[in-house]
Order: sequence, then C-alpha cells, then structure tokens
Amino acid sequence: MKKTYLNIYTGVVLVAVFLLGGCTKVLDETPRSSFTPVFFQTQNGVLGGITALYAHMRNIYGNAYLWNVLQGGTDETTWGASGGGGGAFQVHDYSIAGALPTASNNSAGEIWYNTYAYINTASGVIENGSKAGVAASYLAEAYFFRAHDYFLLVRAFGGVPLDLGSGRLKFNTSTFRGSKRDSVSIVYTKAIFPDLDSAIASLPSTQRMKGAVTKQVAQLFKAKAYLTYAWWLENPNNIPTYPVEATRTDPNGHNAAWYYKAAYDLAISVIQNPGTYGLQPTYYDVNVATNDRNNEIMLYADHTQQNVTYNVSSLTYGGGGTPDNWSSWFQTWSYPSMTSSYSATTWSNVNSVQRASEQWGGRPWVRNAPIIEVFTQTFADKTNDSRYDGTFTTVYRCNRAEAGIAQTTLYNANFLPVQEGSAILSFLDSDVPGIDYSNSVYKSSIGAGVLPGRADFVIAPSAINRIVYPGIWKLGPYRTDNNGGLGNPNAGSTRPYPAAKFSELFFIAAEAIVKGGFAPTAVTGTYANDGTARGLINVIRARAGKWKYSNANRAALVADNSAAMVAATPATITIGYILAERSREYYGEGIRRFDLVRTQRLGLDNQEGYNYSTFTIGDVAYSSHTPITNHRYITPGYYLLPIPQGQIDAMEASVEEKKAYQNPAYQ
Repeated sequence: MKKTYLNIYTGVVLVAVFLLGGCTKVLDETPRSSFTPVFFQTQNGVLGGITALYAHMRNIYGNAYLWNVLQGGTDETTWGASGGGGGAFQVHDYSIAGALPTASNNSAGEIWYNTYAYINTASGVIENGSKAGVAASYLAEAYFFRAHDYFLLVRAFGGVPLDLGSGRLKFNTSTFRGSKRDSVSIVYTKAIFPDLDSAIASLPSTQRMKGAVTKQVAQLFKAKAYLTYAWWLENPNNIPTYPVEATRTDPNGHNAAWYYKAAYDLAISVIQNPGTYGLQPTYYDVNVATNDRNNEIMLYADHTQQNVTYNVSSLTYGGGGTPDNWSSWFQTWSYPSMTSSYSATTWSNVNSVQRASEQWGGRPWVRNAPIIEVFTQTFADKTNDSRYDGTFTTVYRCNRAEAGIAQTTLYNANFLPVQEGSAILSFLDSDVPGIDYSNSVYKSSIGAGVLPGRADFVIAPSAINRIVYPGIWKLGPYRTDNNGGLGNPNAGSTRPYPAAKFSELFFIAAEAIVKGGFAPTAVTGTYANDGTARGLINVIRARAGKWKYSNANRAALVADNSAAMVAATPATITIGYILAERSREYYGEGIRRFDLVRTQRLGLDNQEGYNYSTFTIGDVAYSSHTPITNHRYITPGYYLLPIPQGQIDAMEASVEEKKAYQNPAYQ
C-alpha cells in the first residue's frame, strides 16, 4: 500500500522528552527525518512516535483542502469566486453537472494520506511500547490516535484496510503494495471500539500536560463512533456501503438501538463527570482567540507564534499547505479590495480596510462562500442568539492607522467622514428597503449599497454573492506581535484548531435519544436537565443566549437572553432541528459533511422541513445581488468519497481488482 511503509515522516518529528520528566511541561523537540524499527525499540523512539501522533493533527485540522472536502456540498458552504473553473471547489460542491468527483479530480487524498502513515506509527508504538518500558497511560494515547484516524477514514470512504502488510492492526516495517479493504462493521468492531476501550482503560482523567488526550476525550469519540455506527446499521434511506457485498450486521450481535442507547449513556456519563472540561460561559468565550485552549476545547491541533520550530510553519508567510493552519483563508473574501475616498467631493480611491493578522481578517483566498440561507434561515435569530455574532465578521472597519495612512479622516458612503475604527462595510442582519447598489455617485469598489444617512456601505443578506460575504470570525488568525501594524496576515494562523468540544456531548446524547426512543436519564450536577433531547439542547441554547461582547460593534455587550432562547425551542426535537442547532454551534469548522452523511441528509431537501441540496447565492461579479437558485447532484453513491487514484495506481493488482477496490460511484 502506498505510504504505509515505515519511512513515513519527513521534516520535524517531535521527540517528547518531557514525557519522561514527570512535571515538566515544555516540549523538547528534536528534528528527525524518519523512524526505523530499531528506533521504535527505544524508549525515546516510542515517545517520539507518540508525539508525532499529536503533530500529525496539524495535517488534518486546519488543512484547507480537507476543510473544503468536508464543507463543500453542504448547507453551509459553496464554491467562491476564486474557486471556479471546474476545480476541486466546484467538484466538492456537486452543483455543476459537468464537474462532479472522480477518482482523480478531488481532494479526498488529504484524508487518506494524512492518516495511514500515522496509523502505522501508532501500531509501532503499541507493539513496542511495553517492551521499551513506556507506561500504559502513554501507550493509551497511541490507541486513541489510531482509533481517531480509522474513525475519520471509515466515515469518509466506508470499509478500509486494517492490514498494512504485516497483519490486521500490525506494525508494518516494509513496503507493501497489496491491499484489501475490510468492511465498515469490521473497522468499527475490530479497530475503533477496541482501541478506544484500551485508551479509556489507561488514560488519566486529568491532562498530563495542556492539550494531551484524556479518558474523557476518548469517551467523547467513542460516543460519537457509537452514534455514527448506529446510523450505519439502521440505514433508514438505504444508502449503499462498501464493500458492496457487506451486510449491515454487527459482529458483536448488537442492533442499531443498542448502539444509540450506548452512545447516549456514555455521553451522559461524561457530561455528569466532566473532570476539568466544561462549557464556557458564553459562545464568544469559546471562540475568541485570547481564550484559546479553554476547557471546552477537548482536543485541538496546536500551533504557536512563540517559535517557528514548534509551530512547524513559517511565522511570516504561508504557501498554502500542511502543516499550516490555513482553513480560514478559503472562506475569507478579498476585503482589502474595498475602498473609501481621500476627497469629500470627488471620489479618490484609498484602501481603507487592509489585510491584517487579526481575528476579524486574515488572508483572503475566496475559494468558498456561505450560502444565503445560512443568514436567512440557520442564523435567523441574530438578536437573542449570540452565535451569529460569534461566528462571522459582519462589519469591516477602517484600519488606516495600522496601514500607515497619514490622513486621519477619509470619506465613505454618502461622502460622509470616517476615521480609524469606523465601519466601512456592514452586512445587514436583514433585508431593508431603499438600498442603492447602483454606485452611480459613491464608488463602492465591491458593489456594496448605500442607505441614506449612513457612512458605511451595506449589503443585505439576499444580496450576498460568491465574491463578497461575511467572513468566519471564529477561525480568524490572532497574533500578539503586530506591534501596532498589520502584522503577518500572509502567514498561517498560529492559533490551535479545534478538533473536539465538550458541547458535542449534548448533541450526541440528544441525537441518540431521538433515534433510540428510550426513556431519558435525568442529568445531575453542573449541567442538570431532564435528559430529554429538548433538555440537552436547551443547555446549549441557554448558553447561546448569553452575551458579553459584540463583534459587530467591537464593544462589550452584557445580555442574558437565555429564557427567550429556551422558550423558542420547539416542544418536539427532530433530527433536522438538531442539525440546525449543530450548524449554529459549529458552522464552518469542517464537520458538516460528516453530520449530513451520518444522518443521511446529504443532498436531500424537505427533510422535516429542512433543505440540504437547494440553495441560493449571487454570482461571481461584485455587482451580482440577485439570488440564483442552485441544486446539487448528489446521489447515494456520493456519500462515500473516492479512494485516491494514486493509492490504486500504486497497488500490485489486476485491472479488475483495482476497479473493485474503488467505491462504486467512481469506478
């Protein structure tokens, strides 16, 4: 199999000497070009392998091409103005009949190639760790990461190989170009569940250092895997699987109902016994960069601005690739294109909002765009619910001082004066009458509109297009070394990228009880509720009603709308409503495809009143403010991603065997 042999890691491998040092909290990172079998027989080698498993998270979370795979084609994201031309952005959107995924034209390899090498590393750690004298609690981390990677693979591709050349789940030490895909049920019951059980049995409940996995992290992933597997066993919409001859039966003898209940029980257990984890007081607190690595983020791919070696990426420039954290670039529009005027009487262009390494900004690539329904339906409540304001940059403000523009007063819409910090462009909360998009007098360079008496240009929700739209604030970069200037906006973000959150436990339990139909278990403790889907969801919604800051106004805003949020929750919680809440909570975090595939909503409309295929957005021109209706061409075969063509080409197999190895929609 391609890329499953041992010489797998070039660049910086992190040798975690701190793992031997008890209370030491600082990484001692040593460059190493490869692992060898002899190296894995040493304590330092095993520990280095464990730390490499943490490092490989950077190749997955924050990887913009993988982000596009998991966001494109969903009810959150479509292709942007710079993502046209039939490339991977349109391919993964499924909205253009002549540009659909094949084995060769997509980015699914970002999952395949960034997991299998490290699965083999984890197997090497597991097989050699005890003999090298490494504690079981450390080896449990390798069990967790192997399960993590297989869980990612099975959700993306269906059944995948557990044998990399030396036997099922064995450490492979030589190049192997044969491969046999195991069934989905075998991947779950012989790899994911047992590995998570081993991790849970030996992991501590308290982090040995900031960011290390714990028992609760493994429990969260096991609950999520139980839920996903239960849906797969039930298969309510008759979605095809791979291998095609595989039956949807559980080798352990359980049915879907058993796994829904197991997911619920485990999620409730962690909610009641959270250890050091918990919900942040407000949604803003979860996502504001000054509060990164908070206790709601249970797992993340870490980055730092303190040291380029530790960051494993340049601190001044990013080329667009792993291991940078650059996901936020793809759905950041070219906001530096907007202009104001030097003159109060004759329009004289000046770029009043310039590219900055601040959370509201960052580097624009315009490869993806949000659909209009995100703003008119998903985030319809922008007053009580803080999550809209805590997700998007909706007001772009003058930063002429940081940009070194000497003139203190500039002129904007209606030739009204603006200064440092003034709003230059505002995306409105709702459509209002009287917006003039003609630009006949006030020369908006981005086709924005004008309202009488307002100095800021405006764009209504229905006027959003593929080239101008609100950015994703919560994923934006943050630096403390800008020194009053624009900083390094062309570098990848030095923020950690979230991979798992404590809040997910409430959604897992709610979804499981809706599907399972069993009696609820009352939740006691900090997050006390009746254990019903509504009770669990309302814990999240009540928190969403609490404000401490307004991003739109860049000012403190203390408000508690929890009662209104809870009152607005429907009496009967459906899967569609849970998915809508998940989108409000996790918009743009690179998980939406998995949500829709798991619940078998991908590409479907009118599911409990929710549409997941048809959407509207303006065209690619700045002047395009008329919504265009789009429909996605997603058939059940596209629920699985294609096995990368490079993997198939590298196999020593017949033409017929290679064809059979591929998922049916791409054969």
